[in-house]
Amino acid sequence: MLRRHRTVILLVALAFLCSCSAITVDYDANAMIINGQRKLVISGSIHYPRSTPEMWPDLIQKSKDGGLDTIETYIFWNLHEPRRREYDFTGNLDFVKFFQLVQEAGLYGILRIGPYVCAEWNYGGFPMWLHNTPGLELRTDNDVYKQEMQIFTTKIVDLAKQAKLFAPQGGPIILAQIENEYGNIMDGYGDAGKKYIKWCAEMAVAQNAGVPWIMCQQDNAPQPMINTCNGFYCDQFKPNNARSPKMWTENWTGWFKAWGGRDPHRTAEDLAFAVARFYQNGGVLQNYYMYHGGTNFGRTSGGPYITTSYDYDAPLDEYGNLNQPKYGHLKKLHAALKLGESLLTSGNVSWKSFGNGVDLATFSNTSGTRFCMLSNTDGSKDANIDLQQDGKFFVPAWSVSILDGCNKEIHNTAKLNTQISQMVKKVYNKEDEDVDGDGVEDPVEQVAPHLNWEWAPEPMRDTLQGKGRFKASVLLDQKSATFDISDYFWYMTSVNINETTWKSSNLNNATLRVNTNGHALYAFVNRRFLGYQFAKQANTKQMVNGDDYSFVFEKPSSLNVGTNTISLLSATVGLANYGAKFDLKPTGLIGGSVQLVSNEQVVIDLTSSTWFYKVGLNSEVKRFYDPASTKAKWNAEGLPTGRPMTWYKTTFEAPLGTDPVVVDLLGMGKGYAWVNGHNLGRFWPTAVADSGGCNDNCDYRDKFNSDKCRTNCGNPTQRYYHVPRSFLNKNNSNTLILFDEIGGNTSAISFLVITVGKVCGHAYLGSNLELSCQGGKVISNVEFASFGDPQGFCGSFKVGSFQATNALTAVEKACVGRPTCAIEVSDATFELSNDIGPTSRLAVQALCS
Repeated sequence: MLRRHRTVILLVALAFLCSCSAITVDYDANAMIINGQRKLVISGSIHYPRSTPEMWPDLIQKSKDGGLDTIETYIFWNLHEPRRREYDFTGNLDFVKFFQLVQEAGLYGILRIGPYVCAEWNYGGFPMWLHNTPGLELRTDNDVYKQEMQIFTTKIVDLAKQAKLFAPQGGPIILAQIENEYGNIMDGYGDAGKKYIKWCAEMAVAQNAGVPWIMCQQDNAPQPMINTCNGFYCDQFKPNNARSPKMWTENWTGWFKAWGGRDPHRTAEDLAFAVARFYQNGGVLQNYYMYHGGTNFGRTSGGPYITTSYDYDAPLDEYGNLNQPKYGHLKKLHAALKLGESLLTSGNVSWKSFGNGVDLATFSNTSGTRFCMLSNTDGSKDANIDLQQDGKFFVPAWSVSILDGCNKEIHNTAKLNTQISQMVKKVYNKEDEDVDGDGVEDPVEQVAPHLNWEWAPEPMRDTLQGKGRFKASVLLDQKSATFDISDYFWYMTSVNINETTWKSSNLNNATLRVNTNGHALYAFVNRRFLGYQFAKQANTKQMVNGDDYSFVFEKPSSLNVGTNTISLLSATVGLANYGAKFDLKPTGLIGGSVQLVSNEQVVIDLTSSTWFYKVGLNSEVKRFYDPASTKAKWNAEGLPTGRPMTWYKTTFEAPLGTDPVVVDLLGMGKGYAWVNGHNLGRFWPTAVADSGGCNDNCDYRDKFNSDKCRTNCGNPTQRYYHVPRSFLNKNNSNTLILFDEIGGNTSAISFLVITVGKVCGHAYLGSNLELSCQGGKVISNVEFASFGDPQGFCGSFKVGSFQATNALTAVEKACVGRPTCAIEVSDATFELSNDIGPTSRLAVQALCS
């Protein structure tokens, strides 16, 4: 027995030594060379702060199961160093733990330090103390900034080294990135920008990380930096050095969403086409941005006007569910590409053009083994191609066929042979019961439990009286004055009115006019609420050429003879994160004006008056959002609706099961939500998308852009908000606290789970169709099954002109009662004696319960 224990200990020790042994990372124009093996790299972005540590293992494992071999993430400076030299790497900021989990899953990692990240992240990831540092200019040849950037970069590299995260130390990280998309905006910095990017390269190399460094969107990246491509398509990209591998650091799987905007959608077929074309044209590494988008918790979303959800239409949805068919379709593409990895990285390729956008790339080696990729880049016309002794192939428009041995199609990017999931949001607070005594659990009616609410007004006595913490005779920049610790900033002044300056007959005919740089304004005069206004959402575009979030607020106001107090609460909705000198974009009333107007004539200009200021809300200091705080005076009676500047509190039980949880905030206005003290992010269900511009029939063919295939027209941009299971007390009561700036109605709020409702699938002859439910559910009923030429879509399938007679029976036999099933789409499965054609396919629709 003792010998056996010693043997086990020795084997564990040897395994540990093997896992920590040095990994060599090299490259040439055709491959990443890891430990001497030539590799294609298929990577995906997962940003650790946009999920929770409890979610990380599942997200990483699903990425691996989906065919990824690498996980990429940015490092977020503003979270890790919110105040100068005060660092935080705890909880969901523990990037070291994140990469350790990546390694435990057997995957590689890419460390994108930046430290500018863009990422639709607040202020591009910069901490505001940088902006407020005297003499500092961001992202240019400025000694003060470069010193701070080097200190932070070194801090991150040293932490990674201490944890042995770099490949030469036996860790997972095979690449590191410095700066980010600087080439897109470098012209705005002139010669100083060129000097800066040269310094960035030298500083990065001097870190001695032992892995190659990359710069994305940087055509003039100095050697030994590898310049890389970002975009929807990068097949025509060429590195600036003949030895550099062709890398695609951001393949945009969808797009971000902005308040007031429609939902973006990029089809699985187009995304797969872009990936296949990239590798067909000599690509070595591509990274999905995003593979899991996640959630902008707290105040992390940028833009401005980026939503709390950062779903991005990624292969894993915001909550970590499989986004089918995108996930499954890409998984099959990855398997096909890896099958040809040794030939795709050999550098031995020949091309043949068939005209009309159809091209054949043949990869081969000296022993005669071949692997082919046959592409059709025409946006509308299908092609039938005769490869002589290798066979005839049907290549749909805007697709790539991958041919093993150049004579067997193993994947086509336009042919979906995978599950399509219809996700449902539903109440789940009661377990199923054996109602009729037959030993089988029966579904129990699920009813959303009634929530008992309390409320409290925002304490504003001091600010409505014009009492601030500091003063100035100018209108200040909000982000600078607040150090961005809060969305909220009070501008307060008083004005003395007498009959000389204002005729008493016109005191009730005054208008308060405020010109502000946004993003929201709430106005009070003499402690009376005048109203609010938001900046117009700027077409979901990033801040490239100064997208304008300024607006003019005008509301009638009654004035008094004597002293009048004007209190203006300015609110931001995420700070700009992109563009040349985006950091200088004004916020709040700076550069604007405040005037009292009568009959369209300015009577009193208050712009240069003495202004008193206060950062944040009193409730933030008193921690109203914390269930343990005793500072809020909660009222159980007289629950208001539509009351501005109001807090709400309720308790609830966590939904049953393991499916992801959301809170439905339809009926509320705009503000923040907390569960058990965890900030879920901004809510704004009254921001509604335009009613036009959506199309249920999205054509994957031809080039994608961020406005193509939009959905969710006429609905709230975001109605549901993610509540990670780790935020919840499973067996105890939970507390939801809301702050609503404009007022809402709590009566419809409920907690729901998100799960697979119906599963559908298409699969062509010669492939396998895999179907699966989640959360312990099984396929309970097959609602439709047809093998032939079925018509329609998931939810509305119809039998075509011909079909096999036993399709439904065959699928029921394979799937009913199982959480997962696989169906071989073949003549044998459907008992056909004659081949009914290569374009024949199976369509299935089933119910999970």
